[in-house]
Amino acid sequence: MTLSRRHFIAAGSALLAPFAHAQAATTLAQIRSSGELRIGCEAAYVPFTFRQDGKIVGYDVELAELICKSLGVKPNFIDTAWAGVIPSLYAKKFDVVMSSMSYTKERLERVAFSVPYAEASQSMLVRAADADKIKSANDLNGRVLAVKLGSPGQILQEKINAGLKSGGGAGFKELRTFDDHPAAYVALAQGRVDGVLNTLATLAMVLKDAPGRYAIVKGLGADNWAGIAARKEDTEIVAFLNAEIAKLKADGSIYRLQEKWFGFRMNLADKIPSFA
Repeated sequence: MTLSRRHFIAAGSALLAPFAHAQAATTLAQIRSSGELRIGCEAAYVPFTFRQDGKIVGYDVELAELICKSLGVKPNFIDTAWAGVIPSLYAKKFDVVMSSMSYTKERLERVAFSVPYAEASQSMLVRAADADKIKSANDLNGRVLAVKLGSPGQILQEKINAGLKSGGGAGFKELRTFDDHPAAYVALAQGRVDGVLNTLATLAMVLKDAPGRYAIVKGLGADNWAGIAARKEDTEIVAFLNAEIAKLKADGSIYRLQEKWFGFRMNLADKIPSFA
């Protein structure tokens, strides 16, 4: 299963997390003593966390190395099925989750988040030949849209389709759901769908890997970001993460990593977004 944390699957599975029972907080001293920060991830989300030559690499990995340097420990990324990542966090299989987990109202109720370290706003991939025809969500009437099962795009498409119909349009001709985003990209290239929803950062990588083939339509949903998730009781860890992210923003280190992995600097909010 790839991507986007983005997933409401994790939010639903988090109902299984035993965080309702108070647990003793994990301290920074305990992490220093262990020599490592255990980090849960789904190592299938290029370029955040993914496997290359048998190793987990990516933007999150290199950022974690900078964060852990201040603690005097090494990051230990633990590959975990995304649907079980929050329950595994509360089972103390790792200390934090760092795998481009975007903020949602449900997740904010279940975990403690750091301030943003990556963009996670939804955009749409279209064929380059259609860039002049599909410039916004309003141009999706009568078209076939693709989303990944369990992704934020699956939630966003409902709002987009409802907006099209309330504006007097016909709405989508069809919604096609895929098990992963790469399969949806193939369908787009073959002309079987007209657009694919995913995060801007990920779609930027698709453009980079296939120059001239696709274009991106932005502004489809509210701005959103990704944070590092911890257990609710681990307030010392969250405070440390916030301080580290602020420091890496101030000295430009986080933006240099973004340019390396994404090809652009992200606009990071200073606070966690609120949800009505």
